[in-house]
Amino acid sequence: MLANKTFILPAALLLAGSLFLPLQACARSAYWEQKVSLFDKLPVHENDIVFLGNSITDGGEWQELLNMANVKNRGISADVISGVRDRLHQVTDGHPKKIFLLIGINDVSHNLGAGKIASEYEKLVQEIRTQSPETQLYIQSVMPINNDFGRYKNLKGQEKTVTQLNEKLKTIADEHGAIYVDLWPALADPATGKLKRNFTNDGLHLTGEGYRAWIDLIRPLVTEGVEIVPLDKTNKERR
Repeated sequence: MLANKTFILPAALLLAGSLFLPLQACARSAYWEQKVSLFDKLPVHENDIVFLGNSITDGGEWQELLNMANVKNRGISADVISGVRDRLHQVTDGHPKKIFLLIGINDVSHNLGAGKIASEYEKLVQEIRTQSPETQLYIQSVMPINNDFGRYKNLKGQEKTVTQLNEKLKTIADEHGAIYVDLWPALADPATGKLKRNFTNDGLHLTGEGYRAWIDLIRPLVTEGVEIVPLDKTNKERR
């Protein structure tokens, strides 16, 4: 399944160009392999809260945003649903307290259609449930996009697909005992349904203000029923 050629690119370039990689390259890029090999050395534990997904998750400094040492980032730029499935054991083997899942926009960019994407997504959810049934799973909606920036041609005209996919994700969450988290009230312009311009500089990925809005929405879900290990306290103990 490896692409014929792999090129090592800086993480920032991968974040910007994630939607232009072929489907298999998205799942098996050099960056994907590098991150997976790193995650092999960083085990997940039972009290952890794991953020799992693609570049939008990868770009978040979750421990600092939440001031929680037991939060772990398992996002990989350009990842797709099949890529998350292939590395899922790195998360579920540790039976974390919670998983916050955000995946699917790169699959949308490959013009697969909401039905096909939802089918693959449901397989991923079923595997999470089987491999770590005690973990509370939060299915986050695919975020709004803003094609006014003209940056990602493969997402042009895909707004309806994103909306249709989110409707299906809500059903999947209901049917598999997960909690559906609608991110649109925090991130979308209510007048247009597009990702707010002050939350992005490319129409897809978030700026710091966008991450703050995301955190403000989900913080109660992250902290509820969890032993919070403050990051600032941990840092002081290390000094």
